[in-house]
Amino acid sequence: LTRIIEQATLLGKEAPISIRVNPNIDPKTHPYISTGLKENKFGVSVDKALDLYQKAKKEPHLRIVGIDCHIGSQILDIGPLKESLANLMELAKTLKDNGIDLTHVDLGGGIGVQYGDEKPFDLSAYGSVIAEHLAKTDLKLILEPGRFLVANGGTLITRVEYLKETGPSQGKNFAIVDGAMTDLIRPSLYNAWHEVKNVSQRGVKAPNKQRWDIVGPVCESGDFLAKDRNLFLKENDLLAIMSAGAYGIGLSSNYNTRPRPAEVMVDDGSFEIIRRRENTRDQLRLETFSKENG
Repeated sequence: LTRIIEQATLLGKEAPISIRVNPNIDPKTHPYISTGLKENKFGVSVDKALDLYQKAKKEPHLRIVGIDCHIGSQILDIGPLKESLANLMELAKTLKDNGIDLTHVDLGGGIGVQYGDEKPFDLSAYGSVIAEHLAKTDLKLILEPGRFLVANGGTLITRVEYLKETGPSQGKNFAIVDGAMTDLIRPSLYNAWHEVKNVSQRGVKAPNKQRWDIVGPVCESGDFLAKDRNLFLKENDLLAIMSAGAYGIGLSSNYNTRPRPAEVMVDDGSFEIIRRRENTRDQLRLETFSKENG
């Protein structure tokens, strides 16, 4: 807030501001994507937010417009979101009583999606809760449902390069594919579950299914896309790793000097390449060389 004040004053502008509140609510999701507990780095406490709003009100180069909150991602129970909204509205009322009027309330995102057998998020119930709180106000509602919109619209296609059958004594069979944690890091990072479909064997009766770990070629034991999946596989089969539309390419990397794959948009039977496959030149374009260092 201090930095915004400095810049707005320097430019002679009026900066619209909104403060992110951390309500200290457990969203009951993976700890890496929990953002609304006091031990998380995001936002400020309700008490601190009130102090900041009162400070902002005195600044001629600031215009207070809203209040924001985002407690986490992949939330499937509306309970934490309901509690967060109640806290936010209570603070909004306190601000109004202190002569600070808001124009919007931003509830963030966090709406969970079905990667497997999760219970679907109850949108209707969440909508009713929001309506109940906002119906008697003139506040504009802002939501950020990114994952909910795109997660199940994306698929990672990868090819089986080798099958490594270790036998009953070791109890592990590995399918080494050309995809890796560099393309979809969610399984490695969050131990996230993604459905795996064998595109090449679609419609084929599979008499010899086995348990497979679907792993990549990166030099990390954490390089896997799925574990312990009951599949019929052959070398060169194409596998579809489902629900890769969110936190897929956005979290990808060039680790192990791996180029990122192409992105293809499919629309009603036709397709367009919307991001081309990276090549060696792309890998080297940020490197600099001189006569001194060769």
